[in-house]
Amino acid sequence: MKILLTGANGYIGQRLLPLLVEAGHDVLCLVRDPRRFELPERLLSRVQIVQGDLLKPESLQDLPTDIDAAYYLVHSMSGNDKNFFQSEQRSAEHFGQYLDTTTARQVIYLSGIANDHDLSTHLRSRKAVEEVLSKCKAALTVLRASIIIGSGSASFEIIRDLVEKLPVMVTPRWLNSRCQPIGIRDVMYYLTHVLDNPACLNQSFDIGGPDVLTYREMLLKLASVRGYRRYIVTVPVLTPRLSSWWLFLVTRTTFSLAQSLVESLRNDTVTDPARSITRVLPHECMSYYAAVELAFQRIEQNEVISSWSDALSSGVMPRNYMDHIQIPQHGLLTDRQTLRFTRPPQEVLQNVWSIGGERGWYKVDWLWRVRGLMDKVAGGVGLRRGRRSPTSLRAGDPLDFWRVLVADRKSGRLLLYAEMKLPGEAWLQFRILPNADGSHTLEQLASFRPRGLAGRLYWYSLVPFHFIIFRGMIENIVQYGESTPLPQYATPASAN
Repeated sequence: MKILLTGANGYIGQRLLPLLVEAGHDVLCLVRDPRRFELPERLLSRVQIVQGDLLKPESLQDLPTDIDAAYYLVHSMSGNDKNFFQSEQRSAEHFGQYLDTTTARQVIYLSGIANDHDLSTHLRSRKAVEEVLSKCKAALTVLRASIIIGSGSASFEIIRDLVEKLPVMVTPRWLNSRCQPIGIRDVMYYLTHVLDNPACLNQSFDIGGPDVLTYREMLLKLASVRGYRRYIVTVPVLTPRLSSWWLFLVTRTTFSLAQSLVESLRNDTVTDPARSITRVLPHECMSYYAAVELAFQRIEQNEVISSWSDALSSGVMPRNYMDHIQIPQHGLLTDRQTLRFTRPPQEVLQNVWSIGGERGWYKVDWLWRVRGLMDKVAGGVGLRRGRRSPTSLRAGDPLDFWRVLVADRKSGRLLLYAEMKLPGEAWLQFRILPNADGSHTLEQLASFRPRGLAGRLYWYSLVPFHFIIFRGMIENIVQYGESTPLPQYATPASAN
């Protein structure tokens, strides 16, 4: 089959894509910017990337029309759009208008369980999108899920953060609401098995695991998996806004996602037996405990395929951020450090590729953490997101409060763009350059384009720390993992 996949660079889409290809389908991935969508080589022959923005219907006019089915995996839960309800409806309407011009027989939408009364804004938005898509000529199949548990999922990472950071938790009463968590592996099973299934056309199904738990029970069960003893006290005085700030400051979530989650906590998200997909697709889902254990196995084995923070909405970057992959030539303040070394360049390159996250920033990590805390208090991303993988990077990856623009191992170049709150724009670039005598030089370039007087004052106030931080970084990157004395230094360039 020829399948159109929207949300291909999101958490669900990145996991679904290889499964569709392995099943023999030809897949068209609809993305806003092809430059930030990197495909593994094994998928290239069966995947076509097409460009379009669902909020701009004119950008959809030239998309292929000879498709058999489509997946609609577009959500705005973690985005910063205050009018996300209207934006989600417009996106669905524009998608539906395009879909009606195609030969598609089916559209599959992953929604949220909405069987409770007085739904949160996000659950109401999910239902509204279902209504829009139901008007398409193609038959609609809706899968409604509760909490999705898997390595890199927003729900799992938030629960993990709370459990690992807080021995005692003072939480809102909404933690007693019930949900029916489902493992990401089982979500993938249902997404692939409803495709072209006659029994699933024009149907809506609830999907969930075997356990019905309160959020409090989910926290305590994850703690038991990790071998922690945790204490939870629920109080009635935490307002939704205070609860959102508490979740935002303690975990790696964005404030907008924290608000959405806290608002949704008041709703029970438990499957309705009359709507259960098991009536049509009998399948034994893994327990919550097993899903959590599997998620930690994937993390420990460095096999996290996708993360909620991969989405552009997890930060504050503009949608056209790939336009910044070339550092401007003028109007910049820079700090350039170089260091000659004789050890194998691949070892130093791997140290560069492992920067941030658990490894840290190689010099005065506590200062980076303080900067991250200041950014978070100011409403920025902070250091909360970490890395998708401790050893690999790809264009578009979040990296603490940076975003990866270029990750070219072949040429030895890594370029990061700052997502922290700044009075200007900042880049951090690493390059490994060959020397005539067979040695190599690591170049580290920090560039800042100030915005007005505030930007210049910000940069010059930090100049005294630059030599300590940036010089120490490059030295430690080169020597990390090596017991021999420090390599010979190249002459450093002065900041300007």
